[in-house]
Amino acid sequence: MITSQLRGRGSKPIPITKIAKVFLQNPHKLTPISPPTQSHQNPCAPLSHTQNPLWVLQSCDYSTQSSKFPEYEMPSVTWGVVQGRKEKLVSRVIICDYLKSIGIVPDELENLELPSTVEVMRERVEFLQKLGLSIDDINEYPLMLGCSVRKNIIPVLAYLEKIGIQRSKLGEFVKNYPQVLHASVVVELVPVIKFLRGLDVEKLDIGYVLQKYPELLGYKLEGTMSTSVAYLVSIGVTPRDIGPMVTQYPYLLGMRVGTVIKPFVDYLVSLGLPKKILARMLEKRAYLLGYDLEETVKPNVDCLVAFGIRREALASIVAQYPQILGQPLKAKMSSQQFFFSMKLKIDPEGFARVIEKMPQIVSLHQHVIMKPVEFLLGRGIPSEDVAKMVVKCPQLLTLRVELMKNSYYFFKSEMGRPVKELVEFPEYFTYSLESRIKPRYQRLQSKGIRCSLKWFLNCSDQRFEERLQGEYIETEISGPSFCMGGKLELPGVGNEMVSDEEDESDDEILYRRTVSL
Repeated sequence: MITSQLRGRGSKPIPITKIAKVFLQNPHKLTPISPPTQSHQNPCAPLSHTQNPLWVLQSCDYSTQSSKFPEYEMPSVTWGVVQGRKEKLVSRVIICDYLKSIGIVPDELENLELPSTVEVMRERVEFLQKLGLSIDDINEYPLMLGCSVRKNIIPVLAYLEKIGIQRSKLGEFVKNYPQVLHASVVVELVPVIKFLRGLDVEKLDIGYVLQKYPELLGYKLEGTMSTSVAYLVSIGVTPRDIGPMVTQYPYLLGMRVGTVIKPFVDYLVSLGLPKKILARMLEKRAYLLGYDLEETVKPNVDCLVAFGIRREALASIVAQYPQILGQPLKAKMSSQQFFFSMKLKIDPEGFARVIEKMPQIVSLHQHVIMKPVEFLLGRGIPSEDVAKMVVKCPQLLTLRVELMKNSYYFFKSEMGRPVKELVEFPEYFTYSLESRIKPRYQRLQSKGIRCSLKWFLNCSDQRFEERLQGEYIETEISGPSFCMGGKLELPGVGNEMVSDEEDESDDEILYRRTVSL
């Protein structure tokens, strides 16, 4: 009989879980419980242990009296409640055995309320598997088994699909962020979506944002998300650009201001970068905030200095090419410096000047660099002069050879000038042949003016007209410096930037712009 199995030796108490397992393993040995024999003298006569094999479950711990023989104890007033607990315990053992049989480790479910029957648990497991989760995925976060299919899982998934996450990707979403199954749609999910819409995140982009960073659904609105947005606006980020920034890099909403964003901003400002410029950089490239300050940004800045970059040029380098802060810079700089020394005959100091003027060079493929260099060498220009041209105007290395050919042939056949002028003013190749070089040269010819390339090309249209109206040719003092994108910074006019891209075709603009890396 089971009663003999449950007694054990001596009076040592037997664990409840062991009792439940014995019952489950020997269900055919259970003796039906007969109703107790009652009389007017003793209406509550207890069952003997031969009639009631569950006598051991009615231990003295649950009785209102103490006695030497627990089988003769009176049931307490909480007898029904205690019995319910025992039934739950038996169900828990059955469910845990089922989970183990399919490969799920139930250890983390010890303090979790499980369903009343194994059928309900089987339904949950099968639903999650149909969603696309494997047993390994469930083992990564077994607490998801505590979510009711009808009360938790289906409402959450239906809402996620409603806000733009495709049904075919719901399984992947739950894998990445299974905690969402515990969330209340009304109390937790809806407020986050309203917050994102309030930041001008487009409705069609909500699903994309959440798939990139599903943990957003677990943040409190009045905490990290609000403070990070407020700080970015305080340094000059335009409020209407917050939405596109979040769409591009939603992780910024989870960054703490005091430990991540503010130290990053303060460091770049300490390099000489104005906050206004920094704000424009972050609007276009919000992912810069993800660069680790101590592990990546500071070592990269130190690397630039070690390769001969002047500290006063650091701010300009970061403004031109912010991505340089997050690259494996030491390896790239070493490789490019060696290449420039061996192939272009440019010494380390010249290489540093090239990086200051065009930091994108560190990421430019060497075969791309060689194409314009080989073109210039093929025109009979000595390698020493080509090296000087590259140091003076590194943008030459990003130009399309086809456009360089057209400009060179016009220079030789129509203008008839010596190659020496190209060495002195290599920026000639960066101007559009059709929209600037030809029209201005023809105006000079009609006026009978003979001048340098720099005098008639390196100025705005208005300035060029003023020069044509003058009765003398200005002395070429310290002239404008060539900047990225074909823009010119004129001396004596503050920091005014002049550009003549309005009338250019897309190809011509691409011709003069630096290749985006």
